[in-house]
Amino acid sequence: MALNGRKVTIAGAGVAGLSAAIALARRGAEVEVLEQSDAIREAGAGLQISPNGAAVLRALGLKERLAAIGDRSSGVVLRNGNDGDRVLRLDLRRLRPDQPYYFIHRADLIDMLAGAARAAGVHVTLGARIAQVTLGDHLPRLTLADGRGIEAGLLIGADGIHSLVHRALNGKVVPFFTHQVAWRAIIPAEPHAEPVAQVFMGPGRHLVSYPMRGGTLRNIVAVEERHRWADEGWSQTDDPIAPRIAFQDFIPEVRGWLDQVEVPHLWGLFRHPVALRWHGHGAAILGDAAHPTLPFLAQGANMALEDAWVLADCLDRAGESAVGLEAGLASYQEARLGRVSRAVAAANGNAKAYHLGGLTRAAAHLGLKIGAALAPEAPLRRFDWLYGHDVSGGATA
Repeated sequence: MALNGRKVTIAGAGVAGLSAAIALARRGAEVEVLEQSDAIREAGAGLQISPNGAAVLRALGLKERLAAIGDRSSGVVLRNGNDGDRVLRLDLRRLRPDQPYYFIHRADLIDMLAGAARAAGVHVTLGARIAQVTLGDHLPRLTLADGRGIEAGLLIGADGIHSLVHRALNGKVVPFFTHQVAWRAIIPAEPHAEPVAQVFMGPGRHLVSYPMRGGTLRNIVAVEERHRWADEGWSQTDDPIAPRIAFQDFIPEVRGWLDQVEVPHLWGLFRHPVALRWHGHGAAILGDAAHPTLPFLAQGANMALEDAWVLADCLDRAGESAVGLEAGLASYQEARLGRVSRAVAAANGNAKAYHLGGLTRAAAHLGLKIGAALAPEAPLRRFDWLYGHDVSGGATA
């Protein structure tokens, strides 16, 4: 095995970094994860694990654990925000009985991955904030904020949208503001909440919500088109009045949820190009460091899981030499580039579809209703290429 004893340093202990650490360690690599925080934790947020992501977790031996901490989705419902009229319902358990979708708290997913990584022998170093990445005719070099230097045998950048490894490979890339912002919040769920993802649509805005943690919590992501700037990232908060005003003409159910939000997190939505270079000089990137995506297809975590598996598999198939390493990294980019580019484009398209107004909106919604009545499986079949694909090919690590 080409990875036996290979020393790998991973920047970032998020979904991408931890899943890559597990996949590499299970193949014999000696893996260290550098995490800038003083603990592996995630701010409160929900996410969706679709069948393609669940397939990777199964391959990593985490199928039962995922089922225990996630809520299996029974469907997706699209509704008009102003009157609640149902535009489309996708019954996932009927249409895809053997391909589960899950709603999960991000912190629970991170805890699961961190436990599996440590069980696989991964060493996690906390409080290791990277200040500089240097690549060239030498092993990758990291300079930490405290002045320490680290030389990496193989460096994997899972360091998110502001990735220093991405910058070392591609230079500085300036994303552009989409003139959309998202508020994120978690509130207590109402008793017996149906495990469906509901999308309430209106001109220039939409709101997505679903229950999680055994139906005890409700995740909310509300998106509005506007010209006022907002920073990228979930660290900033906003006045709870802001989303209430933005969705004041939506149905009482939505307004009632927003009335419960005390401190919403605000996120400016920026569009990033998919990275031109995913690897070079003994380094590679994955997840948001390589292909940030807008949150309109719920594929950020799922694409990161796929990246992790494919990266480890390609490296495992390569030779042990430096030439073999570069060939493995090249095959990883080749295998992933087209698929993630298509997923990013599909997410961009959903943003437009959710925010239609006027006659265009009415015609589009009528078309969805008629289409679903004539061919109930057709709307979901459009995404067979995404949800029906298993990058592991049924293998395990």
